[in-house]
Amino acid sequence: MRLRTLTDPDHLPALDPAYVIRRPALGLAADEPPPRFLLLYGSLRERSYSRLCVEEAARLLQFFGAETRIFDPSDLPLPDQINGDDHPAVHELRELSTWSEGHVWCSPERHGQITGIMKAQIDHLPLSYGGVRPTQGRTLAVMQVSAGSQSFNSVNTLRILGRWMRMFTIPNQSSVAKAFNEFDEAGRMKPSSYYDRIVDVMEELVRFTVLLRPHADQLVDRYSERKEAKAAVDPASDLSTIATARR
Repeated sequence: MRLRTLTDPDHLPALDPAYVIRRPALGLAADEPPPRFLLLYGSLRERSYSRLCVEEAARLLQFFGAETRIFDPSDLPLPDQINGDDHPAVHELRELSTWSEGHVWCSPERHGQITGIMKAQIDHLPLSYGGVRPTQGRTLAVMQVSAGSQSFNSVNTLRILGRWMRMFTIPNQSSVAKAFNEFDEAGRMKPSSYYDRIVDVMEELVRFTVLLRPHADQLVDRYSERKEAKAAVDPASDLSTIATARR
C-alpha cells in the first residue's frame, strides 16, 4: 500500500483542548460511519512541508472522528508515461479516491504555481472510468506552503482544479508562509495562527462533508448524463414531478 504511516496520531501539542469541539458536525446530519478523507501532498523532499501539513491535517481529522489515508506519490509515473496508465500506483490512487468522501490537497508554491507532483496526482484521477467517478460529489479542502511571504497562487489553482473535478471545495483554506519556520525538528507544527487556520479548515471540512453526505448524489445528478445513459426519469417516482403535478 502506498500510504504514509502517521506517527504520533494522537499527539496534538499545538492544539488547545479548551477550545476544541470533538464532533464539529454534530447535529448537521448523521456523522456515523466516520467520514473518509484522502490527503495528497506535492513534494518528494525528505522534509516536505506540504507533507508535514497534510500529516497535521490528518491528525486533526482523526481527532474529529474521521478516517484518513495519506497517499505516497513517490513512485507515481507521469500521466501518459505508461500505456493506459496501467501502473499499481495509479490504480491505488484511484481506488483511494473512490473510497473517500472528501479530499485534502496541499501543494508547495513553486514558480508561482502548484508543483508537478501535485498536478500529476490530480491528472491521474479521471472524471470517470469503468462507470466510477472517483472525485465527483466529494468535498475538498485546499492548502499550500510557501518558502517566502504568504501567497495564494497554489490554493487558487487547486480551487480551479477542484471545480473541474466536480468537487465541493469548502470556503476556508490554509496558506503557510515561510513554512521552514513553522515546524520543529521532529516535524511537528508549532503553535501559531497558521496552525489554528488548519484546525479551522479541518473543522469546516468535516462539517461540509457530513452536511452534504445525504445529498451528494442528488447535487451532482445531471440532465446531460441521464440523457447520455438513456436513464429516463420515471414520473411515478420523481418527487419533483409529483410535486408539480399536485399544484
